[in-house]
Amino acid sequence: MPRTVIAGNWKMHKTSAETRTFIETFLPLVAHVPRDVDIVIAPPFTALAAAHGALRQPARVRLGAQNVHWEPQGAYTGEISIAMLLEHGVDHVIVGHSERRTFNNEVDATVNLKVRALLAHGLTPIVAVGETLDEREAGITDERVIAQTRAALAGLESETLRRVVLAYEPIWAIGTGRNCDPLEAGRVMGAIRGCIDALRDVPILYGGSMKADNVAAYMAQPHINGGLVGGASLDASTFAALVRNATTR
Repeated sequence: MPRTVIAGNWKMHKTSAETRTFIETFLPLVAHVPRDVDIVIAPPFTALAAAHGALRQPARVRLGAQNVHWEPQGAYTGEISIAMLLEHGVDHVIVGHSERRTFNNEVDATVNLKVRALLAHGLTPIVAVGETLDEREAGITDERVIAQTRAALAGLESETLRRVVLAYEPIWAIGTGRNCDPLEAGRVMGAIRGCIDALRDVPILYGGSMKADNVAAYMAQPHINGGLVGGASLDASTFAALVRNATTR
């Protein structure tokens, strides 16, 4: 049975001071969430040190990053390495997010390199896949997300694949308020799970305008194991309500 993962992707929001304030407010609000639920926050790189310091050890909330380079070091201006993330207590890293693919030329081959590097260092990749509105209207949603999934995970052994988290994010639903119907999202996520045998017990998260008032409908679907949450993760009380609603069954 896949575990439940609720991950907040803050994107380009929050200073270090704002991050500390968020965590101080958020931790008491999720203190009674079952321990078998993984809660992850992914602040900007500049706030990772503040977040690591504010999270109590052993941390109830796990620390994520929004990107990484696959090389250990080098002349890669503007990039960040796995060693730099480990130094700040990061254990989850989002790769292949649609915004990275759209605005930063992220492609399936580099997603695969990042996944391999993260797994080699014991970190958990949150691998995002999803289709555009044009691809959905053309009827190639399943084809597109399956191709992305297989490319991101190519060459990995079954035992290694079990350490991955996947996220299905219909690009047309991200930050638009136009969420994918839970039944349809569950159907697509079932297709993703079925495209590689080893994904049977891998958590698959829904991303795309997930909120506190609709998360329960998504979590009721058998192939949905949590959420990759954007805007609704920026306010501590709102995100805590979403986490609680996701874990009340």
